[in-house]
Amino acid sequence: MIETAQAFGVDIGGSGIKAAPVDLTKGDFAEPRLKILTPEVSTPQAVAAIVKQQLDHFEVPESAPVGIAFPAPIKPGQKLDFMANLDQSWIGVDVTEVFSEACGRPVVVVNDADAAGLAEVQYGAAKGQEGLVIATTLGTGIGTALIYNGQLIPNTELGHIILSAKHPDAEKYASSAVRENEDLGYKKWAKRLTKYYGLMEKYFNPDLFTVGGGVSRMSEKFLPYVDIKTPIVPAKLRNQAGIVGAAYYASTKQQ
Repeated sequence: MIETAQAFGVDIGGSGIKAAPVDLTKGDFAEPRLKILTPEVSTPQAVAAIVKQQLDHFEVPESAPVGIAFPAPIKPGQKLDFMANLDQSWIGVDVTEVFSEACGRPVVVVNDADAAGLAEVQYGAAKGQEGLVIATTLGTGIGTALIYNGQLIPNTELGHIILSAKHPDAEKYASSAVRENEDLGYKKWAKRLTKYYGLMEKYFNPDLFTVGGGVSRMSEKFLPYVDIKTPIVPAKLRNQAGIVGAAYYASTKQQ
């Protein structure tokens, strides 16, 4: 692994597994990332074997912290009880144990939305922000991360918050995928986002919202029309956030 890297990050998704050495002083990749397609049958063994392949490719030393952003709530020492984007054989598995055994070293696993949120707080749009930051990702669903004074409050699922009796699951009303599927204009979609972020504002009184996901590249088309009091800004790290955040989180957990 290149000398400017202090940690290694992996971002596991339903379609691709991306990894790179990370320069923690800059919050950026120290070398270009390596992406390998997620196996069609994405069992724990198959996915873990790819992560081991990526570690070997970059010749990651034993001393380097390894963080893995994973698409499910992660509770250390507990087995997974829900899986949406990978094979159902993950249910009942201790995710950290599976990756640590396959890689032959201790690894740290964190929820992917939490990893992205941490990256934004440490290096991106929320850097230097005190108080409560709610980092959101608008995509197929709505991912969320709560970070208070730099400390992660893990495994929140606020994309599923109940907006009303008519809309019992926020992401099925206001996600980026819903905007595309219903062919909503950006201003009309912003009205839905106003309902979502407005309710979050009411419940949590955050100091800042960040908005990530691919659609954040077009933030000027919808964010100015989200009518809330709390500052709301586009995320900066975008597709790098999962890898960078996982690597950073692992570095904080190393003894």
